[in-house]
Amino acid sequence: MWQAYRWRWGRRRLLARALAKRRQLRVVADRTSSIAPGAVLAFLCLRNEAQRLPYLLQHYRGLGVDHFLVVDNGSDDGSDALLSGEPDISLWRTDASYRLARFGLDWVTWLQIRHGHGHWCLTVDADELLVYPFWQTRPLPALCHELARRGRSSMAALMLDLYPKGRVGDTPYRAGDDPLDRIDWFDAGNYTIRRQPGQDSLWVQGGPRARCFFADAPRRAPTLNKLPLVFWNRRHVYLNSTHAALPPRLNRAYDDDGGEQLSGALLHTKFLDQIVTRSGEERLRGEHFANSALYDRYYEALTENPTLWTPQSTRYRGWRHLEALGLMSRGGWI
Repeated sequence: MWQAYRWRWGRRRLLARALAKRRQLRVVADRTSSIAPGAVLAFLCLRNEAQRLPYLLQHYRGLGVDHFLVVDNGSDDGSDALLSGEPDISLWRTDASYRLARFGLDWVTWLQIRHGHGHWCLTVDADELLVYPFWQTRPLPALCHELARRGRSSMAALMLDLYPKGRVGDTPYRAGDDPLDRIDWFDAGNYTIRRQPGQDSLWVQGGPRARCFFADAPRRAPTLNKLPLVFWNRRHVYLNSTHAALPPRLNRAYDDDGGEQLSGALLHTKFLDQIVTRSGEERLRGEHFANSALYDRYYEALTENPTLWTPQSTRYRGWRHLEALGLMSRGGWI
């Protein structure tokens, strides 16, 4: 009861933060009046992603996203111009601190309060491509219907880091190309899982970033469990990125009695060629981690154009392959 009381007040505090931070957002293009009942919505906060955006939008439109609600955090590469003219995109801009806005969550939470209530909402980063069982033939509305039929309000996904066979900065990528034509290798089995009792969630770490950059401090490696798809209520809130949400029942997306729940994967395309120069920029900005000094070695290693591939790396061959490896599940969906 005490834990439930704490979470309830924590949720109210985070919602109040979002309400206050809304003043930092400036409307660039507001087309939310076109959002129909039952529409599937996508929420993003991004900066300088003009290279990724064409394929990102193509992928999620193909999945069945009806409307994108995007916060541009001070882009200077034309991302805002690319987005503002699209009829299915509403765009807000801010130059305020990404870190002090809970790494963009305060801004996104306000948009979810205002526009996401009663909709299935997909919250992703610009370098994440969601896949799930039968995704090529069953669009998001079908997935959401199946989740609702099972009485579920959320779906979990493992963030799967993809990388090239050579050095990460040596494989050129052009806007509009499929990133998986450039980066299609991943780590299949070096993952650790711990249960977070208070949040009712799983904490997953591992993959190439843990292996290459945090081998001497694995508990500091990036968290890979995410909850990207939620049937939103204006009282919901994400705790940290999309790794966990409140109320805690949303985090019960995995069976703990030996069964399997329907789940997906977020193909993480971070390691395209631009990662080398962008890592140097982000190290100087210090906006992506609460204690940026702890990650200086991580950024420094990336600026040296490392190779993440090893002879033990596995080539991506589709969602059925990921299911066979135990990295996602159809959970009985046939």
